[in-house]
Amino acid sequence: MAQTVSNPITLAEFLQQPETKPACEYIDGQILQKPMPQGKHSILQGELVPKINGILRTKQIAWAFPELRCTFGGRSTVSDIAVFEWARIPSDEYGEVANIFAIAPDWVIEILSPDQSQTRVTKNILHCLKYGTQMGWLIYPRERTVFIYRPKQEIEVFDDPESIIPVPLFASEIQIKVKDLFSWLLK
Repeated sequence: MAQTVSNPITLAEFLQQPETKPACEYIDGQILQKPMPQGKHSILQGELVPKINGILRTKQIAWAFPELRCTFGGRSTVSDIAVFEWARIPSDEYGEVANIFAIAPDWVIEILSPDQSQTRVTKNILHCLKYGTQMGWLIYPRERTVFIYRPKQEIEVFDDPESIIPVPLFASEIQIKVKDLFSWLLK
């Protein structure tokens, strides 16, 4: 849902506002609230993060963060899952993971909710790619389909249950078939 602002605010002013649930994003001068995640969305997000981290984080290759705010290129968005290669994860003065991520993720994963705009989510993925993201996934549970976005390449569609979904090169140890991804939705 877009919030109407009589006097548009800047990105810096937006970042000073308290966080909301669900998160608001700052896109092209507008404040837009993400829809509340529903069952299928929550399951896929909840299964993917530990799957990715179980392979990549334990080896200090990369780290998957759910619902992480990333601010870059004049936007502040909250992807369902943002994956950063280990060396690019911002740190604070104590050597801990920083609270502010002012860079694009290396791999962005979005899960389309029933009342979410596919156009808006696609634009967020394309914005990430423009600023250095290596790959974007758009998971569409209703259609049992995964769209793969890469910089300056044609979009790929994965809906064959036996297909292995592509991952960025740094994540090559992760192999997930379309049928396995969507099998997580079974009770």
